[in-house]
Amino acid sequence: MTKTIGYLGPKGTFTKMAVDSIFNGEDKRDFDTIPACMDAVESGEIDIAVVPLENAIEGTVQLTVDYLVHQVRLPVVAEVVVPIQQHLLVREDFDGGLMDIREVHSHTQAIAQCHQFIHKELANAEVQFASSTAKAAEIISTSDSPIAAIANRMAAKEYGLQIMSENIHDYPNNHTRFVVLTKNEDGISIKHPVKTDRTTLLITLPSDQAGALHQVLSAFAWRKMNLSKIESRPMKTGLGNYFFIIDVDQPYDDVLFPGVEAELQALGCKVTVLGTYPVYQVEM
Repeated sequence: MTKTIGYLGPKGTFTKMAVDSIFNGEDKRDFDTIPACMDAVESGEIDIAVVPLENAIEGTVQLTVDYLVHQVRLPVVAEVVVPIQQHLLVREDFDGGLMDIREVHSHTQAIAQCHQFIHKELANAEVQFASSTAKAAEIISTSDSPIAAIANRMAAKEYGLQIMSENIHDYPNNHTRFVVLTKNEDGISIKHPVKTDRTTLLITLPSDQAGALHQVLSAFAWRKMNLSKIESRPMKTGLGNYFFIIDVDQPYDDVLFPGVEAELQALGCKVTVLGTYPVYQVEM
């Protein structure tokens, strides 16, 4: 049975690139926002959502994490890491220079990834935020004004734009983690080499216990479980109340993880497994 896959659109986004790299032949549907895509899985409108989770330059996509924790608790069943190459796009008939550009449009993450280029090369341009990099490219394609978009090569082709400047992101090692979310992973087939396996945990600490975070980390350390990420986010219940997202670089097992959970629960922590999943790496 064909699965319906949702992604942050329109066509030409990096999310669409991630979807195309691991899924073939499925029905693919674009959404205007990350929450709309996740809501569609929750309501049963689509089967799978692919959303950005973290960028190597700008860090966590906070909208994704907060919505996943506070609004729709969808299991993470896979991750795909995609190299990100940001380009400055203009209309085919644009014949000016960088200093002639009056506006630069893109997603907030892309703007942040290219901050130095914008600061140094686009001094006369006003930054305008779009819902996605591809949406920015679409805006440029329908405008007669001297404006530009920051997006990828796929978006340039999709909307008939020329690449004025290539690879304008501030740091070369630019990658984004995308996660695959679904209520039912039966029938999902990803034909791509697995790079590694990962388990993501959501942990809340007791509010009145000194040294609780140290004790949490010790539960993993003495079992020699490698943590590739630990990040705090507000619980939205008051100042000083946080939850922690922890990535463990191994699949969930029947010995180590139950031991960790029991130890943390004894400390008064609440532990939720957000997913244990394969990680796929896309090469450009």
